[in-house]
Amino acid sequence: MNSEVKNFISENKDRYLSELFDLLRIPSISADSAYNEQTLQTAEAVKESLVNAGVDKAEICKTVGFPVVYAEKIIDPSLPTIVVYGHYDVQPADPLELWDSPAFEPVIKKTDIHPEGAIFARGACDDKGQMFMHVKAFESMIKTNTLPCNVKFMIEGEEEVGSPSLEQFLKDNKEKLAGDVILIADTGMLGNDTPSITTGLRGLSYVEVEVTGPNRDLHSGLYGGAVANPINILNKMIASLQDENNHITIPGFYDDVIELSDEERAEMAKAPFSLDAYKKHLDIDDVHGETGYSTMERNSIRPTLDVNGIWGGYTGEGAKTVIASKAYAKISMRLVPAQDPDKITELFQSHFESIAPKSVKVKVTPHHGGQPYVSPIDTPEYKAASMAMEETFGKKPVPVRSGGSIPIVALFEQVLDMKSILMGFGLDSDAIHSPNEHFGVFNYFKGIETIPMYYKHYVELKK
Repeated sequence: MNSEVKNFISENKDRYLSELFDLLRIPSISADSAYNEQTLQTAEAVKESLVNAGVDKAEICKTVGFPVVYAEKIIDPSLPTIVVYGHYDVQPADPLELWDSPAFEPVIKKTDIHPEGAIFARGACDDKGQMFMHVKAFESMIKTNTLPCNVKFMIEGEEEVGSPSLEQFLKDNKEKLAGDVILIADTGMLGNDTPSITTGLRGLSYVEVEVTGPNRDLHSGLYGGAVANPINILNKMIASLQDENNHITIPGFYDDVIELSDEERAEMAKAPFSLDAYKKHLDIDDVHGETGYSTMERNSIRPTLDVNGIWGGYTGEGAKTVIASKAYAKISMRLVPAQDPDKITELFQSHFESIAPKSVKVKVTPHHGGQPYVSPIDTPEYKAASMAMEETFGKKPVPVRSGGSIPIVALFEQVLDMKSILMGFGLDSDAIHSPNEHFGVFNYFKGIETIPMYYKHYVELKK
């Protein structure tokens, strides 16, 4: 990479870490209204960081929810324009008691995977750390006068709740957001010694279900065995959603699933993966999933159905002998290319209502969803990412499909007519959405070093 940029990054490492720590200390939890003020404060902090980095214009754009931070640096309208996407909101930190250090007091600690140290804090990897890599990479190019093209930043505050305001923002600002490619660092890679680029994302259908039995909680001695227990019923209904082969039983669920060829599956299998190491890392004796597919296939090219939360009745200390009036669950379904989240939600609702016994009432409430996405690997956009990572890692990255969902990626293509490149630097072991989320110091700075190389190669390939 350019020696000036490399030297500038090296000289400013301590500051780049300190400024990220300041951002991580703000609990920008978009899902909890108790943190609305802090979430808005984070938007202001992101805007300020972009101004300090050297953008020509930065603004906080109002939406019906949390604002989008927009900034730009236009050096020549005839040059390509890279649009950087990230988000400043984070997941709730609960359960707080499982954190080894406070979730919003970032610290660096060494781990087996990150012997040089990792930044422990909520949002360290998802997505403040990865978003901030772009800000600092941009600053490094500005300060060394090596920025080769135009840049626009679009940093939102609602990704962790499904980006409900983003579609309208995109439609209202198509001209402002116009560019050639969207560069996203909200994904991961296979390992620090095995760089990879995400070329596919699963879609998402997310629902909440409510099962109601009697009109009030009942004494389990006086009424047990005579009326339906909603918690028992809900458990049976959920259990029936998958068969003995862990195949989802909702009629029509697999109708649009595209089966990969044996050749494509064989290519996927070439990616480095140790099943023993995977089980050891998760402290499990065996893996679990759909019969006929490998672990790597189950978490990337196959759809899933998982209960994300379930509750009802008495859960406090000691005993309370009641039959609860209601039971609840939150259920997510990860979808693969060609599956439509709205269609899947309708199929789920119809099926779940149909399997409920007459002794209970069922209510299904759809939450956010998102379309699956697949990116081609023969375009200048992808090739630039591959060349950049090969240059900084010394090894050609592997194209992989991710099991996660970023619903707005398909939306970008539909509304803005731009492809997205998912060049992330997190690892599966970074515990995003979990207690003790962290992001390797190596990964943070490797991202800052690699992003300028993407700009360089992309401009050269677009000539």
